[in-house]
Amino acid sequence: MKQLITLTLFLFLFIKSYAQELYGINTIQTIEIEFAESNWDALLDAEKAGDNNYTEATSVTINGTIFNQVGVKYKGNSSYNANQAKNPFHIELDTYVDQDYQGYKDIKLANVMFDPSFVRETVAYNIVNQYMDAPQANYANVYVNGTLIGLYTNTEAITKTFVNKYFNSNDNAFFSCSPPDGAGPQSNDFPSLEYLGANSTSYEDAYEIKSDDDTDPTVALAHWDDLIELTNILNNDITNIENVIDVDTAIWMLALDNVLVNLDSYIGQFKQNYYLYKDDNGRFNSVMWDLNMSFGTFSMTGSTGPGSGGNLNSTTQKAQLDHLLHDDDSSFPLFSKLMEVPKYKRMYLAHYKTILTENISNSNYLTLANDYQAIIATAVTADTNKFYTDAQFTGNINTDYNVDMNTASGLTNLMDARGTYLLSQTDFITTQPSISNVTPSETTPLIGDMISITANVTDANDVYIGYRTDETLPFTKVLMTAAGGDLYSADITVDADYMQYYIYAENNNIGAFSPARAEYEFYSVEATCLTLTPGDLVINEIMASNETTVADQDGEYDDWLELYNNSDATLSLDNLYLSDDADDLLVWPFPSGITIAPNSYLIVWCDKDDDQDGLHADVKFSVGGESAILSYANGTIIENITFGAQTDDMGYARVPNGTGDFAIQLPTYAANNESLSIDEVDFNNHLKYYPNPTSNIVTIANTSYLIESIKVYNMQGQLLLDNKQTSANDIVIDFSDFSKGMYVVYVNDSTVLKIIRN
Repeated sequence: MKQLITLTLFLFLFIKSYAQELYGINTIQTIEIEFAESNWDALLDAEKAGDNNYTEATSVTINGTIFNQVGVKYKGNSSYNANQAKNPFHIELDTYVDQDYQGYKDIKLANVMFDPSFVRETVAYNIVNQYMDAPQANYANVYVNGTLIGLYTNTEAITKTFVNKYFNSNDNAFFSCSPPDGAGPQSNDFPSLEYLGANSTSYEDAYEIKSDDDTDPTVALAHWDDLIELTNILNNDITNIENVIDVDTAIWMLALDNVLVNLDSYIGQFKQNYYLYKDDNGRFNSVMWDLNMSFGTFSMTGSTGPGSGGNLNSTTQKAQLDHLLHDDDSSFPLFSKLMEVPKYKRMYLAHYKTILTENISNSNYLTLANDYQAIIATAVTADTNKFYTDAQFTGNINTDYNVDMNTASGLTNLMDARGTYLLSQTDFITTQPSISNVTPSETTPLIGDMISITANVTDANDVYIGYRTDETLPFTKVLMTAAGGDLYSADITVDADYMQYYIYAENNNIGAFSPARAEYEFYSVEATCLTLTPGDLVINEIMASNETTVADQDGEYDDWLELYNNSDATLSLDNLYLSDDADDLLVWPFPSGITIAPNSYLIVWCDKDDDQDGLHADVKFSVGGESAILSYANGTIIENITFGAQTDDMGYARVPNGTGDFAIQLPTYAANNESLSIDEVDFNNHLKYYPNPTSNIVTIANTSYLIESIKVYNMQGQLLLDNKQTSANDIVIDFSDFSKGMYVVYVNDSTVLKIIRN
């Protein structure tokens, strides 16, 4: 009994520890690094000063899960110093071994050098994540060789894993917009997005390419060209800017940096600490990074004009940071060029006001800060290597402290005054459009239906709807029609199983969104489709190992699947999907417009060659057995056939045809599956056909049996000839009107011949 209790307790603790979310804000992570060498700190310092390669740790344990052979190095620019005990870490789990923790391979740990409160980074990321895709952040206690180094902020790394998670690809142009050698007053190479000409070498000191492919330098060059194209269009062709960057996300980033007085960013002197990733739609997406000096710690704006306040030397100056900082400064084109477009400026003001009212003027930032300090208070006290005292930890909520060459403003000193100041500015006092009663005419339309979206809007000159039927695509934006009074409407065809949409309205001064956090948040309409009655359409035969039976139109012997229409009506396959994976039912959608006539067959090639002509699904069967599933996007399953190990060149077919159980037998491609009788086997033994290949005439003969029917199909499963004979021992078929290629001939609805027309 004791052994059972011990085992049960062990399993409980194991499951509980592994279930701990790596970036869950309510739990402090435990990360333990073990080096074989006692001089590990010197080794990491040496690499940081040199090539900055990873040093191999014997193991890294994350919340009880052990990983052997792990790459570890120091990271950071101003936060790193060889003489301090608490330096920031970059842990790479898969440097030497392919391994990950909850899907994450890179762990970024910051040492909280410039933040007595310990909450600037986590609070800022919490706010940013309300409006755009951004890293998650929480805390971790970090130990090396059994010694506690201290409490760190643990921030999700912006890697190929990150962009694949949020932007659905990871092999396009990808840049860290921070100088590879670090930014500082000694350098003028900043990632400002100014156009510097067509040569990539002009950009390499300001941007670090993250998509570089050493095995194919042409890939890297093409990605540099993508970045150059962005800078050229931004600076010289702003009317086409939405083709190369997600403008809405860029505006959110610019507004967040300004509201949060985050000047170690694009809007500060060094114009850095963001990433750009180009998605499959050809648009760069902005991602914010390194928020440790937000809430007013960094003070250099980079402005040089009269009265511009290049350095904000007091908390009062930071609180009164101009919400349109750099709007007329060409060296900050991502802001100044966008603000030259009235619509983008109104969008910026709308987003800015949303952030301000949802997080600053209502003191949500302070609620978050107090909550996070309560979570980490004990860990902060235990951190003997921290850069500030326990009194400064709690005091920085309200009190300013000097940090290195900067001042960490008391959060309430800065943000309460900032909220009051901003809400007194003309841009935020002006009347804003009001959007209400956003309503679709149908809440569950059929796919393909046109629906009307209506909204009541006041104090607006123009009202737009943005919509899409695929979450990986940009929103299409069109003007809504004034329908009388305050009512606006737009007719949209819902051509997929869902539609996402939002409303944007603007007057001469400011815009408004509904939902307020659009485009990051949106309304949805879930569409349905007319589904087939189970049994009307069936998977009738599966060929999972086609070595020699039937070739497709390209002469390839691939897997195929036969569908059969049991009904007396023509069936549409619109909105239907084919899959071989029960966990992913929507692997391959049938092309629109495909139908099957009553009591007829349709062949789908299951070869993952969906770029070939005809019906070629992104599915390939295993000869060892798996599933073939027909379903709709709403989860309705029409067919789910699970099969075991198959035999080469044998079909897995329903017997009786269309309704029976499955059996392994000779294939009957696009024909009746009824089992061959002894007489039919004897019929085949006496059958002859010649010549093959042929340029025109083929003779099919059987001196012992009558040939009663001949059917000829092409490789797409289309019936070309249906010739019913009576009392004939030989048949002549003329192929001269057919195109060159392979054809399948069925004799007496059972014997299958392959004829080549040359």
